[in-house]
Amino acid sequence: MTVSQAVQTLLLERNDWVPNNPSLPVLIYPKAIAVQGHDTAALFEKTFSANGWPPQWRDGVYSYHHYHTEGHEVLGIASGHARLLLGGPNGHVLEVGPGDVLLLPAGTGHCKLSASDDFLVVGAYPPGQRPDIRREAPNPAQLANIAKLPFPDQDPVQGADGAVRQFWTLDGVY
Repeated sequence: MTVSQAVQTLLLERNDWVPNNPSLPVLIYPKAIAVQGHDTAALFEKTFSANGWPPQWRDGVYSYHHYHTEGHEVLGIASGHARLLLGGPNGHVLEVGPGDVLLLPAGTGHCKLSASDDFLVVGAYPPGQRPDIRREAPNPAQLANIAKLPFPDQDPVQGADGAVRQFWTLDGVY
């Protein structure tokens, strides 16, 4: 079950050694999933799967800065609360809680600053993409991969006509 709330965007420029994605904003879906029952993680998995984003894991967020060059990543907050840092050192602090979703375009730096003991995240990626973990400045090939990584067919939360189609464009073309 989804809850209708406006999607927020956050466009991040390169920050120190973290490339971020200067073309595609982070999409923040506050309270995107109604928290109900005893297994909210399963609700995220069902939603992501239905929208073509196969869930890959249940866990937390690493406490060190990292980014991915081979996959756009969606994070569904199933339980608990956390303070995340997006964009690398001196980046943007974001507080997340149950039901929130973050869609991180490839290259987006992220790490956990603090979290409750029950913090649980569901992670997913578009088909054919994966979460390579990068903790150092990208080389030219990795930057090129970030720039050319295909857009997902659907928004992981809102489906075919969701926020991805509205906010992830290059030169006005999806």
